[in-house]
Amino acid sequence: MSGAMAAPATPRASLILPRASSQSSAGGLTSDRFAASNRRRGDFVFVVNPSGANGRTGKQWKQLLPHLRTRLADQCNICECITSGPSHAIDVTREAIKDGADAVIAVGGDGTLHEVVNGFFWKGSPVRALDRGPDHSTALGLIPLGTGSDFARTFGWTNDPRDAIDRIVRGVKSKLDIGVMEGPNRKPHFFVNVADIHLSAKAGYFASMYKRFGNLCYVFGALRAFWGHNNRDMRIKVNGGEWRTVHKVTALCIGNAKYFGGGMKITPTADPFSGNLEVVILQDFKWYDFLLKLHRLYGGTHLSVNGVSSIRVQSIEVAEVTANGDIFVQSDGEHFGFLPTKFSVLPGVVDFFC
Repeated sequence: MSGAMAAPATPRASLILPRASSQSSAGGLTSDRFAASNRRRGDFVFVVNPSGANGRTGKQWKQLLPHLRTRLADQCNICECITSGPSHAIDVTREAIKDGADAVIAVGGDGTLHEVVNGFFWKGSPVRALDRGPDHSTALGLIPLGTGSDFARTFGWTNDPRDAIDRIVRGVKSKLDIGVMEGPNRKPHFFVNVADIHLSAKAGYFASMYKRFGNLCYVFGALRAFWGHNNRDMRIKVNGGEWRTVHKVTALCIGNAKYFGGGMKITPTADPFSGNLEVVILQDFKWYDFLLKLHRLYGGTHLSVNGVSSIRVQSIEVAEVTANGDIFVQSDGEHFGFLPTKFSVLPGVVDFFC
């Protein structure tokens, strides 16, 4: 999937506003294609979710922009794109890659990063530039400014966005794995951090309703998810092998990286450069088990706890034993749907500033 190929025919998205140091951002200058004269230095597209963290992301971005221009404007064309709603970041990322951007940087939380990552693909294949040749690739970057920055925790990064700009300026990149998930319609969807099933996914679904409370949204989401929760038997198929039954599953988590839910180190041995996913299964947990063992879940020391198991996979399929269509699935904190779902990994498919 990562080989050289012509760019897929993606729909054109909203226009991107060039903000190079030699251009004024006033007056609404827009371009359906990045200007050829500016291509010499390369285009770095910053995809900003202004409503993230209850609007704090937009305010922080405005404060950060002068520093960003000071550090980067002599190296590249700084192109700013302010998203206007759900899925907009997907569209503008695809458009930027088609137009030959050298980098697309997500500015926001895990939700913004999730959309940008999905914008690197179209119909299951990587998007390519239309006129930059088969060897050109667009790098992925992250400036974490949001309610949740769990992906950044895997690398031990601070919350200082200036540190993130320093990483982009240094230009050191590694080949990042990307997770793929397919539901009953077989349409691929991509994740970069953690996908999860059942209780934790249901908690994430409810947590999204309380984001105005910051990280407390995860507490409120968990309380709602526990109401009426029942552990369920599930069937799993690992690496295309035989189906087997896992009893009384409380949650099943598939980690490309380590953290989710506002700092819980749920898949503690996951490595997004390893070519594998870590699957952690919690079985027969009661509400009081979470209270007693919560410190171990956050500290990543829970793999030795009774009822917890971990395996490393290239792919795993998960289905209900008795199909009711009511077991939640989410990816990177975003609701995906319900079982059955197949998860797999694309090793080293995206260059990532780290």
